[in-house]
Amino acid sequence: MRTRRLPAEFETQSFVQLIFPHAMSDWAPYLDEACRTFAKIANAIALHEACLIICDDIRRVRAYFSAFDNLHFITYQSDDTWARDCSAITIIENDRPLLLDFTFTGWGDKFEAARDNAMSAEIAGHYAAPLQHEDFILEGGAIESNGSGTLLTTVECLLNPNRNTKLTHKSDIETVLYENLGVKRVLWLEHGYLTGDDTDSHVDTLARFIDERSIMYLHCSDPEDEHYEELALMEKELHAFRDERGEPYRLIPLPITNAIYYDNERLPATYANFLMINGAVLVPTYNDLHDDQALQIFRETFPQRKIIGIDCSILIRQHGSLHCVTMQFPKNVLLK
Repeated sequence: MRTRRLPAEFETQSFVQLIFPHAMSDWAPYLDEACRTFAKIANAIALHEACLIICDDIRRVRAYFSAFDNLHFITYQSDDTWARDCSAITIIENDRPLLLDFTFTGWGDKFEAARDNAMSAEIAGHYAAPLQHEDFILEGGAIESNGSGTLLTTVECLLNPNRNTKLTHKSDIETVLYENLGVKRVLWLEHGYLTGDDTDSHVDTLARFIDERSIMYLHCSDPEDEHYEELALMEKELHAFRDERGEPYRLIPLPITNAIYYDNERLPATYANFLMINGAVLVPTYNDLHDDQALQIFRETFPQRKIIGIDCSILIRQHGSLHCVTMQFPKNVLLK
């Protein structure tokens, strides 16, 4: 009998995957700054586990590093750098890892994504685990797993008509998620959004599992902020959710940043876009007055992990942040 399980991010990992910026991407106007930020992320990861860097030119990218311990480089010409959404999603099937290659369409055909969609199949030979294509549009940032059968997601993304157009009801989507990911139930958030978010409310910008029974989430305390009402409604939903034992989740609120603008457009800066790795949590910061408060919450919440702040002011110009540009692979998946 086949059994599948979707590991949680807080479980032990083998490596984290990054796609490095290049001149043919939207990072071109500030390419060097973006590359330096990606290098800081990779170096922070490499202190705790391996980091696989996918790039257009290995020689060019290696110039951003002074040491190469735990860093691995492979060549592939991508469209962009959002590894969370175009990388394979790892499940455990009968105690062995299986990489699921879902379809990526640039968040509902908003952006060119043919190369990113083809990436996992092209580089599959670098993974010591089989890769299986799935004819279903799904991005890694759209789902959160607690590792024990519960999935957290948003209606705005997974039921958006720009994704899987023939699946129009929650039950349709749930059937696919149960079959492919092995989850047993889905918690749907009806509310919550960030202005400037191209992903149609990916859950990893709003609410995150940090263990089987705890969720960190974005909270807005300013009634004048445009997000106040929607995030308050999302908070009520989170309070109403129950875990597998029928008990409420432990909820840890994170502050929302002050309004951050670039080219007269408010950017979707969020501290919920953090990355958990072996022994550490990488937290995005934005040169905002709330950075220190957010970092202190992480220190109190993760006393056994090192908290590493990464300035993601450049990343957010492209409407994404730290979690968006990374994808973790669990301990069972090795690099060849």
